[in-house]
Amino acid sequence: MGRNITLSFDDDILREAKILAAQQGLSVSAFLRRELSRLVEDQRGFVKARDAALRRLTHGTSLGGGAPPARDELHDRAKLR
Repeated sequence: MGRNITLSFDDDILREAKILAAQQGLSVSAFLRRELSRLVEDQRGFVKARDAALRRLTHGTSLGGGAPPARDELHDRAKLR
């Protein structure tokens, strides 16, 4: 079981939160628990994706191909004739 916390909201926000919760068949507590859990999971997903992207940038990605041709090969005019 989770721990209890106390939150303070402006009257307008609390009234709208009650309406939103009721529209979804939830208590305000269950509504806030679900929304806060969703925010935390979204953040975890972002951090995981960011870390994976940074690893790919650090290690690079193979695009195939081999070593580039030497400068002399690129500028050899005899091959162009």
